[in-house]
Amino acid sequence: MSNKNQPLNDLSALEKLLKEQFPDYVPEDAPDTNDNIDTRQHLEAHFSKKGRGGKIVTIIKGFEGSEQALKKLGKEIKNKLGVGGSVKNGEIIIQGNIRDKVVQILQDKGFKVKKIGG
Repeated sequence: MSNKNQPLNDLSALEKLLKEQFPDYVPEDAPDTNDNIDTRQHLEAHFSKKGRGGKIVTIIKGFEGSEQALKKLGKEIKNKLGVGGSVKNGEIIIQGNIRDKVVQILQDKGFKVKKIGG
């Protein structure tokens, strides 16, 4: 008899099945293993509009840590502010002139942030 038509009676069977089907998937609520972010870092918050069609962006530079931790921090900032952005070349790029709000979020997380330019 095949397993395909049998009901899943417990979560461990479902979890096993999902791991087989999607081996690279990591659930969002999974504990972070290597994303321990050192919040004693000194970051820089910049304004920039070069090469962006005149649109202003806020750039966070100086982060030291894994690329995954940087992406997680960037995603958290974007979600809190409801804006777009990206993580490229070790920098977090946030769309818009919202440097003060970004600085406040980072300071609340324990980072030391210096405003540069503008």
